[in-house]
Amino acid sequence: MSKLENIILKGITASGGVSVGKAFLLDDDDICLIYREIPKNARENEKKRFDDAIEKTRQEFKEIYNKINDILGENYAHIADTHILILDDMNMRKDVYKLIEEGSNAEYAIFKVMDKVIRSFESIKDDYFKERKVDIQEVAKKILTNLLGKRKRSFRDLKENSIVVAHNLTPADTVTIKEKLIKGFITDVGGKTSHTAIMAQGLGIPAVVGLKVVSSQIKTGDTIILNGNTGEVILNPSAELLEKYQKEYDRQNEVIKELKKLKDLPIETLDKRSVLIFANIDNPDEVSSVLNNEAKGIGLYRTEFMYFNRNSIPCEQEHFEAYYRVVKEMSGYPTTIRTVDLGGDKLAKFGLLKLGREQNPFLGLRAIRLCLKYPDDIFIPQLRGILRASAFGKVRLMYPMISGLDELRDANKILQDVKQDLRKTNISFDEDMEVGTMIEIPSAAVIMDMIAKEVDFVSIGTNDLIQYTLAVDRINENVANIYNPMHPAVLRLIKHIIDNAHKEKIEVGMCGEMAGDPYYTPILLGFGLDEFSVSPFQVLKIKKVICGVSFEQARAISAKILKCGDKESISKIVSAIQMI
Repeated sequence: MSKLENIILKGITASGGVSVGKAFLLDDDDICLIYREIPKNARENEKKRFDDAIEKTRQEFKEIYNKINDILGENYAHIADTHILILDDMNMRKDVYKLIEEGSNAEYAIFKVMDKVIRSFESIKDDYFKERKVDIQEVAKKILTNLLGKRKRSFRDLKENSIVVAHNLTPADTVTIKEKLIKGFITDVGGKTSHTAIMAQGLGIPAVVGLKVVSSQIKTGDTIILNGNTGEVILNPSAELLEKYQKEYDRQNEVIKELKKLKDLPIETLDKRSVLIFANIDNPDEVSSVLNNEAKGIGLYRTEFMYFNRNSIPCEQEHFEAYYRVVKEMSGYPTTIRTVDLGGDKLAKFGLLKLGREQNPFLGLRAIRLCLKYPDDIFIPQLRGILRASAFGKVRLMYPMISGLDELRDANKILQDVKQDLRKTNISFDEDMEVGTMIEIPSAAVIMDMIAKEVDFVSIGTNDLIQYTLAVDRINENVANIYNPMHPAVLRLIKHIIDNAHKEKIEVGMCGEMAGDPYYTPILLGFGLDEFSVSPFQVLKIKKVICGVSFEQARAISAKILKCGDKESISKIVSAIQMI
C-alpha cells in the first residue's frame, strides 16, 4: 500500500524560512532510572560520584559556552550560563545530598529533586516561564548521562541538506547543526521563547518546534518540507508540492541575497524621507541579532524576562545589571526600556499579591496599574535600575498600558522622586533621559493631543490597540477573524495618534506586529510614522519596502485608504500596490 502524501503537521514557528530536504532523526535514548538503596558506609562515596558528575557537566557547559561564543558571540553564549546557574543551585545540591544520606542512589536522587522543580512549572500559563522548565530538564539529563556514563549524542552521520528531527535540541546541538550546514530543524517540544528558538533565530536556521510527537512519526531519510513562516511541516510531499516549495526555497535565497545588499544603504524613501527602523527584544541575549541586522536602536525592550524562573521579585541591582549589559552592547544606539507589563496573576506566586482569579485579566490589574499599586516592591526598584543604566548609554523609558493623564502623571511623579533620591546619594543617571508611553488603549489614543504635551515620544502597541478597539480577543479562535489591522476604525485611530503627536513635535513609533509586516509598511509610512520597531529578522524586509516607495506615493495611498469604510475596499487598494 502506498504511503499517504502531503501530511501536514502544525507546530510553533521558532525561526522563519522554508527548507526542503531529507530528515535526519537524532535519537534521544530514554534514561531508565531505578531506586537502589546505598549502604550507610557508601553514602559519602555516592555524594562524591554525584559531585564528580556535576563537575563534568559544568565543564561540558563551559565548552558549549565557548563554542557558541565563537560562532554567535557572547550574547548567545549567555544561554549556557543559564544552565550553569541551574547546575550551581545550592538548594538543589542540598536536596540531593539529603536523599543520598537517607539511602537513595545519586541517579534517583537527582531525578526526584529535579522532577519536583519541573512539576512546579506545569501550572504556569506564561510561555516564557514554561520554557524554563526545558532548561531544567536539560541540566538534569546531562547530570544523569554523566552519572550513568552514557555516550554523548553524535552528529557523525549528519549530512548536508538534511533537516534534523529531534525530541529536543540543546544550544550545543543547534550550533553543531549550523557547523554542519543543515537546512533546518523540527522538535517535539519548545516554544517561541525557548533557548532553541532564540538560537535558531540567531543562526538564521528555519525551525518549527512544539510538534509534540513528530520525532516518532518521522524516520531518517523521509522527505519533508519545513515551513518556518507558517509553523507547518509536510511529510511525504507530492512531486507537485515539492516543486512548489523548491521554487519558494530558491526565491527565498534570492531575496536574502538582495536584502543583504541593503545593509549599508540609508533607510530612506525614494524621495529621501528618512525613517528609523528599531528592533524589539525580549532579553539581553538578543542584542547581537539587533546589531547584525543593522537596526538603529531598540524600540521595545520587554523586561518581563526579569520575573521568569525565580521565586522572588527582582531587586534594583538585578534590574541595573540586565539593562547595563544591553545599553553597553548597543554602543550609543538608543535602547527603549518598557517597564514591566505583567498581570497580577503572574506575580501572585511571589506572595506579594493576594488576588483572586480575575475574570478579565487583560482588563485587570496589569502593567502600569500594577506598578502604581505596588511602587515599593515592583516599580521603584525597576526605575532605579533603568536610571542607573542610563548613565552608560542612550536610554529611553516607556510606560505600558497608560489609559489617561492621571496614570501618566502618577508614574512621572514616582519617577521624579526616584531621581531626587539618586541625586541625594550622588548616583549618576542621564538627567535628559526621554520618557514616553505606549499608546495601546483607545482612551489614550483619543486624548493624544493632551498626552503628547507631557511625553517625549510615544510608541503604538497595535496588538492591544486593535484588540481593545474592536473588542475582540485575538487568541479566541471563535472571533479571531474579526481581529483586523485594516479595520477603518483602527487605521483612523493610528492616523489620529500620529497627527496629534506631530503637532507637539514628538516622534511616533510602532512596536506591535503590524509594524513588522511589510504588507502594512506603505500605509504606515504614508500616515507619517517615524519609527518602525520590529523583530530583528524583519528589519531588512521593512527597509526594502521603505526604500522602494516614495513618501508622496505612500501618502496618496494612505489618504485614499482613510476614505474607505470597509476592509474589502482597503484590501483592494493595498493589493494593487506594486512594491519591489
